[in-house]
Amino acid sequence: MAWLVWLSGIFGVAYMIGSFPTGYLAGRLLKGIDIREHGSGSTGATNVLRVLGKGPGAAVLIIDILKGASVVILTRWFSSLPSIGIPHPDAISTASWLPWLAVAAGFGVLLGHSRSIWLGFSGGKSVASGLGVLAALHWPTAAIALSIFAIALATSRIVSLSSLVTAVTIPIATIALSRPLPMVLFVLAAASYIVVAHRTNIQRIVDGTEFKLGQKGKAARE
Repeated sequence: MAWLVWLSGIFGVAYMIGSFPTGYLAGRLLKGIDIREHGSGSTGATNVLRVLGKGPGAAVLIIDILKGASVVILTRWFSSLPSIGIPHPDAISTASWLPWLAVAAGFGVLLGHSRSIWLGFSGGKSVASGLGVLAALHWPTAAIALSIFAIALATSRIVSLSSLVTAVTIPIATIALSRPLPMVLFVLAAASYIVVAHRTNIQRIVDGTEFKLGQKGKAARE
């Protein structure tokens, strides 16, 4: 069962990296505010953009994407070290085991971003971190996701709706590209998780009260 310890350890480290509260720190350092009390109440890049402006929003977006990509890259690098003998289930070869470790790290960072241990298990919606994970796993799939998001955003000007459209459609693209089973399962799980994380946004979209890109407003706590 040593492989379960490794899997749990990789997930835990990725969770801690995902928990780094980028958006919250931006609010505290730049304006001395708790960004969870402003805009949509999220610590994600979209709410940072809304509350703090384009520069901080872009910085948080980039850092959150890098958080997602870094856990996959670090997992692959660490696993490739010749001095590290990573145990794996007897029914799975070492080469086949590594993709499962990578997606475990990917889901760990998503969970950490949205349920940060430093913020009382609150946070963002994990969209940017999810894009980073996807880019590290298979950049063409990430490019498709980004294209879908851009088209939806240009049409609706609603970031949450664009994220939801991307989350719902990208599993189809992943399967169509014949990606390995670990990545397919990760995309399905991550997409479902992101949809659930947007449940209050979905209600505001239905009510016609969801923020549009560039729109400011009073706090709508989630």
